[in-house]
Amino acid sequence: MALETVLLLLLALGLGLAGAQKALEEVPVQRGFDAHKVEGRWLTLQLAASRADLVSPADPLRLALHSIRTSDSGDMDFVLFWKGEGVCQEKSITVHPTQLQGQYQGSVEGSSMHVRFVSTDYSSLILYVRFEDDEVTSLWVLLARRMLEDPTWLGRYLEYVEKFQLQRAPVFNIDGPCAPPR
Repeated sequence: MALETVLLLLLALGLGLAGAQKALEEVPVQRGFDAHKVEGRWLTLQLAASRADLVSPADPLRLALHSIRTSDSGDMDFVLFWKGEGVCQEKSITVHPTQLQGQYQGSVEGSSMHVRFVSTDYSSLILYVRFEDDEVTSLWVLLARRMLEDPTWLGRYLEYVEKFQLQRAPVFNIDGPCAPPR
């Protein structure tokens, strides 16, 4: 009886891991992606995550994507700001191109990070970010150059939210760099 239980647990674990890997493979990538065209300021319109507890609306510390920069080597920097009561810090996360166009990888605080540019017309952008450490966390973000939600882009984004059974999270945008200390 114990052997059957162990075999069932191993089968369930194997299927779960295969399902997690399959989800990454199911994520599309923008054809003809041009990294230099995504450089600059972006506003977050929608955010969803695979874990409901990832972003709490009650948390006084806010994290927001401010902009994207590219380098001549092909690396990409995501410029983020942490802001809260008495706290303001800029953080840049660098990811490196993979062999596949529109896909990048790197690490942040001990987790591996995979980024896919799912779809963009360079005015709107659907971005997929996957963190892997003890568990897998997926983020899907709808970004735009202006604070105007295009119904077509919102519809595409919401299809992914439904397909991957994601939890919507609060959105924060921060205007710019932290004020210099006084």
